Amino acid sequence: MSTPIVQEYISKTRKSREIFERAQKFIPGGDTYQIRLFDPYPFYAVAAKGAKLIDADGNEYVDFWLGHFSLILGHGHPEVTRAVRDQLEKTSHYGVPHELENELAELVVKMIPSVEMVRFSNSGTEAMMYAIRLARSYTRRQKIAKFEGNWHGGYDPLHVGVKPPFDKPMSSGLTEGATRDTVLLPYNDLEAAEKAIRSSELACVIMEPMMGAGGGLPAQEEFLKGLREVCSDHGTLLMFDEVVTGFRLGIGGAQEYYGVPADITILGKVLGGGFPVGAIGGPREIMDLMNPKGKERWDVSAHGGTFCGNPVSMIAGLTTLKLLEDGSLHKRMNSMASEVRKGISDIFQAKGVDVYVSGLANIFCPHFTREPVRDIRGAVRANRKRVKEYHFYLITKGFFFLPGHVGMICAAHTREDVEALLEHTEGYAKRLKQV
Repeated sequence: MSTPIVQEYISKTRKSREIFERAQKFIPGGDTYQIRLFDPYPFYAVAAKGAKLIDADGNEYVDFWLGHFSLILGHGHPEVTRAVRDQLEKTSHYGVPHELENELAELVVKMIPSVEMVRFSNSGTEAMMYAIRLARSYTRRQKIAKFEGNWHGGYDPLHVGVKPPFDKPMSSGLTEGATRDTVLLPYNDLEAAEKAIRSSELACVIMEPMMGAGGGLPAQEEFLKGLREVCSDHGTLLMFDEVVTGFRLGIGGAQEYYGVPADITILGKVLGGGFPVGAIGGPREIMDLMNPKGKERWDVSAHGGTFCGNPVSMIAGLTTLKLLEDGSLHKRMNSMASEVRKGISDIFQAKGVDVYVSGLANIFCPHFTREPVRDIRGAVRANRKRVKEYHFYLITKGFFFLPGHVGMICAAHTREDVEALLEHTEGYAKRLKQV
């Protein structure tokens, strides 16, 4: 349905519309990741720098999506760019071991106390796939558990229970066998988790300490601590998917933020400094199952891939983590995000519009509802149409949020960006009041 907001967008993005129409002839849906598609069509980027995106029509956007949350320093940070350029002069890919893998692994171990050893992959999905195998290898158990609303990538056994209705598959092509050993649990419900862990022989419980795609919803501290305790009591590995929260909630990720260690940690996004990456980390005892030396192949939890430990990703990640290491950038980003969360809440509440703004550290997400949102069911009960309209309105004013998803502050954002965001939020709130 056409609205004045949609018409304004169309009038500003005519070249993007042409590109999208051409893309649909060669790419199913017009893009290689369906969540990037939004109605009436997405704009097409041609350049980015710092906190800004520029599209094919020359429109400039302050970017709060940040490459699926991966660009904590912003686009094209000069030190990361310089390091990558220097590496490319040597090669883009060795295909044999190189020292950058060691250096990044050592830094990750230094930053996350529960991690003693690391293996790199090419994405969070890939890391999660191998981590499930590792958990099963270590515990000699088959069943795994995950939580409603938690997104762990496209691996079949975990591609369930992300969005309601939970009795329907998340994709075609998922077999009963692929998901038979997956137990689905309600988020932030310790009683249900304890019951499942006690009654089942679970290899692991996988969770996002703060739901990303589910709406920026943090785990409650008592829930995490109770989960840690019951997993330890029953020999079940607690696996934290920190692809979003790793190095973003702080240097030590969600484990440092909450003070709750995981048995296996999955990393990605920020770790790659803007390049493809994933990682599995954990104690030496568990991780050593991936070490093939002196073992028969059936006693090894196999892992690998052509581009695992790619030197470009390694040097970009290494440079990024070193820039974050002293914590000063996190302090600044978190302060700005706190201002955004409070500002959005105050603006809508002043106009009589119910809103609950979730998030932690430098992450924020509005939910148009009067109830506190603690899980995916509460997020779905909120007015999803309104949050998408709000984000789409902001796009027309030069602020990019993927409609309906969380927003994040990066090191390149300024106070002026925050003030302008809140100013245009006020404009949208007034518009609602008039309607």
